[in-house]
Amino acid sequence: MTGPHRAPQKPVFLYTEEQRARRDNSVWTVIQGVLAPVQFLVFLVSLVLVLRYLWTGVGYDAATISILIKTLFLLTIMVTGAIWEKVVFGQYLFAPAFFWEDVFSFLVIALHLAYVWALFTSALSPTEEMWLALAAYAAYVINAGQFLWKLRVARLQAADTSLTDEAPA
Repeated sequence: MTGPHRAPQKPVFLYTEEQRARRDNSVWTVIQGVLAPVQFLVFLVSLVLVLRYLWTGVGYDAATISILIKTLFLLTIMVTGAIWEKVVFGQYLFAPAFFWEDVFSFLVIALHLAYVWALFTSALSPTEEMWLALAAYAAYVINAGQFLWKLRVARLQAADTSLTDEAPA
């Protein structure tokens, strides 16, 4: 609600100046920046293989291997991301700036690990396994979108801060 009785709100920034400096100077930022697009490429290849299996019934082994590789990338990026959060925010997970992204990441991990459990226990049929993988992949896409949104917000806020810093007094 806007109006004369409402105080102007100070914008909420993802990073303090100190956090931004730690983020910009951390090797973990570079590692995340490399792992994220590689994981997305692995996801795309795996998605094609999973869909191919579901449409044709061919390529179960290739789809399965690709899902396991995708899961390894996911777990790697989660561990390195937790280290990144510790370096930048002082805690391994659930820093306020990324709280909901971390919460949803655990859903993504749970779905991927449910697939691994189903694979190794034969709890599901091959087709059911692939549908579970697709559910995990849908959650992954949502989670990736959350992080991309935060990246965009951080860039816009950094640009806004630099414009404010350059404004004459």
